[in-house]
Amino acid sequence: MRSCAAPAESLATAAIRGQGIARARVAATFLRGMEQVLVLNASFEPLNVCSVRRAHVLVFKGKAEVLEALERPLRTSTDTYPWPHVIRLVTYVHVPRAAQRKISRRALFARDNWRCVYCGTVGGRLTLDHVLPRSRGGDSVWENVVTSCAPCNLRKGNRLPEEVSMQLRAPPRPPQPVLFIRLAAATIPTGWQPYLDHFSSTSSSTAAA
Repeated sequence: MRSCAAPAESLATAAIRGQGIARARVAATFLRGMEQVLVLNASFEPLNVCSVRRAHVLVFKGKAEVLEALERPLRTSTDTYPWPHVIRLVTYVHVPRAAQRKISRRALFARDNWRCVYCGTVGGRLTLDHVLPRSRGGDSVWENVVTSCAPCNLRKGNRLPEEVSMQLRAPPRPPQPVLFIRLAAATIPTGWQPYLDHFSSTSSSTAAA
């Protein structure tokens, strides 16, 4: 007669191992949050995310100031410094329009709040639509590509919105850097939230009113 002890023990071991992997993933996410630093322009507008090392160099050279620091210290071989979590550049950095980020489906959907810009639906299959169709000279730029549900995309086809009595809920524009920060970070640290929330309303230019 076979013993059930071995299979039961295997299941218990697998369960414990699974819990350990889950905890390790949570810990890894937490550590990544500690190793990332939110960089703000002198105007407090979020710019990007950098490493703790890069942030410390900027602060040490007087190019940035620490607005938020973690409780744990940042130690070197000779000194101890605040562990930067949010820094602000001392001098305003102008970000030219030419430095806009490349379009991606995920970023476009996020910019438009994951809803169709024509009918406002958030259900069903979402697609991308060129307001001015490519066959009529439309470019794949932020100002011409929008989120559309499949029925609206099919209805519009190779025409302009006004030619089929359709209307954009808002003109499409390039998203603010805060959108890319939210997409890039696995988890937004609590200390970053106030600085990102202030600019969140401008990061979804084509959201419904």
